[in-house]
Amino acid sequence: MLEDFRLRVFQRVAELGSFTAAAKALGITQPAVSQHIAELEKFAGGQLFERGRGRIALTARGRVFLTHATGILDGYKRLEGEFRQPETVLLRHVLHEGRKTNILIRRDRFEDLDAPEDTVADRVIEADGTVIFPSFYNAHTHAAMTLLRGTADDVPLKTWIEEYIWPAEAKMTPDDIRRGDELAIREMVATGTTFFSDMYFDPEEAVAAADAAGIRTAFGLTVLEGHPKAQAEELREYIKNWKDPSDGRIQLVMAPHSIYTVGTERLKRCASFARHHDMLLHIHLSETRREIENCLREHGTTPVRYLDKIGFLGPDVLAAHCVHVDAEEWKILADRGVTVAHCPCSNLKLGSGRFPYELAIASGCRITIGTDSAASNNNLDMHEEMKVAALLAKVNGDATLLPAELVFRWATRNAAEFFGIDAGEIAVGKQADALLVDLTVPQMQPAHNLLSNWVYAADSSAIRHVLCAGRVLK
Repeated sequence: MLEDFRLRVFQRVAELGSFTAAAKALGITQPAVSQHIAELEKFAGGQLFERGRGRIALTARGRVFLTHATGILDGYKRLEGEFRQPETVLLRHVLHEGRKTNILIRRDRFEDLDAPEDTVADRVIEADGTVIFPSFYNAHTHAAMTLLRGTADDVPLKTWIEEYIWPAEAKMTPDDIRRGDELAIREMVATGTTFFSDMYFDPEEAVAAADAAGIRTAFGLTVLEGHPKAQAEELREYIKNWKDPSDGRIQLVMAPHSIYTVGTERLKRCASFARHHDMLLHIHLSETRREIENCLREHGTTPVRYLDKIGFLGPDVLAAHCVHVDAEEWKILADRGVTVAHCPCSNLKLGSGRFPYELAIASGCRITIGTDSAASNNNLDMHEEMKVAALLAKVNGDATLLPAELVFRWATRNAAEFFGIDAGEIAVGKQADALLVDLTVPQMQPAHNLLSNWVYAADSSAIRHVLCAGRVLK
């Protein structure tokens, strides 16, 4: 029977030309080496070594066997490198807080931000010429809709969703959704995102894709009135049988789509169900003027006030967009502890309007950033989203509004806090979700203010490595 250790014994004997030397190198006895070789020769149907006085040499059969054994053992190494999470990772000579240092990660957390030069680790990344930043957290997206990128551009939201997106989605199979999720995750990892808050259908597909990729996600189980893939009974059954396959990287969220696609009683039931099962809530809110007008006509009040009236709002709610929200509504959101996901590029592209930065910041609400879907953005690049938000905030004439430090926090730490993930900063004990950004690219020079360079000058192509829970994804 072939075993990887037996092949390693054979390889070491061939390399050292001695059973005794191989035994010493492998930490086993010489008779054990002889037994392993005897078993391999029995398997191979002939001698693999010529035994002479004082020397051992490969036979012709042994040389062929060595070629195959080396290929198999190299394959094992590639498998380990691809799938086995090292116990420790050392980032050697990375720039952190203005000085070069060695950062040690143990399992999924930062253990030492000033490790000694002689620190031993399972994997060492030579990080000289890079600076470490927290990775991006995408607070609102629809990952599988990446398959619909470019299918409906330059049309308003109502036309976009009713005439293009919903008909296309009706034809998507679970396999399509899986492919869309995989494509989205590849794009997000490449551009520095290690977490995404999703809202879509067929949760099995998104969960499997995220688990395989090693990324984090909060999957929003989407609720829509009359939608065949959003049946409450099926969602309840899925939640009842839910087991996180990822050791904490994946969580489920209840996601009633919006006030215009989910009725009052179902919104109440969603909130009650989520709170009973300790789940967060994720909803679109006040995205367009049309939504405001329809809500006033149907409920006699605005969307934020309506949700507050029915008891939906709370610190467990993530509200996406909030473009058309007045000062009093921002106070309601802040008083209820609601977190808001700002999606600047999608709001601009769909003509939804400018986010009220002045009111949002003054309210004290926790703000995060999301890309929305690649069908309305049209990419999932959180760095681009962060820069657009910072610039759009200033367009009305206040250059001090939403400075680099604050918008960076919106794009990283704030979402981690809402979703209960101990990450979003480079600190001992925190989850090791991080980016290593190349300092040699022109946009990161000169180094007067590296965070400013990262927010305003560079782009995601400067990312050299991406880490999620200590695992190197790029």
